[in-house]
Amino acid sequence: MDFLLHPATWLLALDWGIRIVALAWIPVRSAPAAARSWLLLVGFLPLLGLPLYLAFGHPWLSRERRERQANASRVIAERQQPLARLRWTPHDDSIADDIARLCERTGDFMPMGGNAIALEDDYAASLQALLADIAAARFEVHLLYYLMFDDAVGDAVADALAEAARRGVHCRLLLDDVGAKRGLRAYAPRLRAAGVDVRAMLAGGLAWRRSARMDLRNHRKLAVIDRRIGHTGSQNLAAPGFVPGFPNREVVARVQGPVVAQLGAIFASDWYIETGEVLAVPEQPPDAAGTSPAQLLPSGPAYPFANARNAVVALAQRARRRLVVATPYFVPDDATLDALEIAALSGIEVQLILSRSNNQRLTRWAQDSYLDALLEAGVKVALHRPRFLHAKHLSVDDEIALVGSINLDIRSFALNAELGLLCYDPAVVAQLRRIEAHCLADAEHLDAAAWRQRPHWRRSVSGIARLADSFL
Repeated sequence: MDFLLHPATWLLALDWGIRIVALAWIPVRSAPAAARSWLLLVGFLPLLGLPLYLAFGHPWLSRERRERQANASRVIAERQQPLARLRWTPHDDSIADDIARLCERTGDFMPMGGNAIALEDDYAASLQALLADIAAARFEVHLLYYLMFDDAVGDAVADALAEAARRGVHCRLLLDDVGAKRGLRAYAPRLRAAGVDVRAMLAGGLAWRRSARMDLRNHRKLAVIDRRIGHTGSQNLAAPGFVPGFPNREVVARVQGPVVAQLGAIFASDWYIETGEVLAVPEQPPDAAGTSPAQLLPSGPAYPFANARNAVVALAQRARRRLVVATPYFVPDDATLDALEIAALSGIEVQLILSRSNNQRLTRWAQDSYLDALLEAGVKVALHRPRFLHAKHLSVDDEIALVGSINLDIRSFALNAELGLLCYDPAVVAQLRRIEAHCLADAEHLDAAAWRQRPHWRRSVSGIARLADSFL
């Protein structure tokens, strides 16, 4: 019986005990795809896999944050009831009718007409538009961004906010604590000294234990100036080359009209969730500034449904002629992959625009593994060059455009707080079509037969990387 006292016996028992507990516990707490990935890791490396699962395996949010999101959603619904006259009503049984109802039920906001929406894919031009709007602000500037770097763009934005605060403008800056770590360290002290209210979202380091799983991030990008002008899209507060060798290409929407109130509500909600402070929100949205119907779609782990994923799948399912999707990171779940394949097999022109360069190597390897089935189904795949295509946008026929911060990956769908702007206007879709055309004009278009001939070692690396899809 001496073997029972041997350390190797106890280690073996612990090893198999972890595997058995994981098999009983993980599938109950995780989606099937994520559970498979975690069980594979724990099965091979139990002593490493278990602590990693405890830290990263479940999109945990504190009860306080979930309750605050539920309170914010309730207030948004109540505030919209008296504004029924501003609701835009699409034609019955149209694509827009289906999508607008889905997004309102899951993301809280109704579609509103009377907006002016300008899409910009020139990095410098979109930045200058934001700086000009801050410089012209009279009473309020609210900025919420995932990333802010201590570079020329960060300097320009910080200077603009400090100057606005000195003019008496009430400025608030809400930044993700991890994504904007460098910006917070460089600018927060002097901005606070100038009168700007600077807060960090989802504290990193050991402080994460009080609020959420440590890798849950707020990935939104938005600005609201004087409650009448809004900016949202994929562009952060950083120079385009903040990742060396990967200068970014982005798309930003500058918005005027009633939907700006929805952007303001998102900022107020995130401010409340982070600080507990309730900001004053006007009873009436801005007056009509154009003719475009639009609707915001927020998503994230605090919501009961996968808002972004469900909207993308629904858009792909309802396309009738053409579907174009641009994303820098393509690690889809099964529902999204199936929707794209089925659309192409149904005879719809499906164009996927990815970036030829990528600043996340493991994600790029995993991404490659999905392209075989898509190309086989008839999906057209283009790799944009020479810049890093960081823009995230989607268009359906000539009816709907979606721009924002949502990547087509499991992280955006399940872990990050994201934001999308849905535009139900052929004129806005035409703007996005021109941007898509520019991306496609400077791209490598994949050939299915040639793609299948890539080296076996690349296929193997991609297949192995895909096993980590739930971690990316």
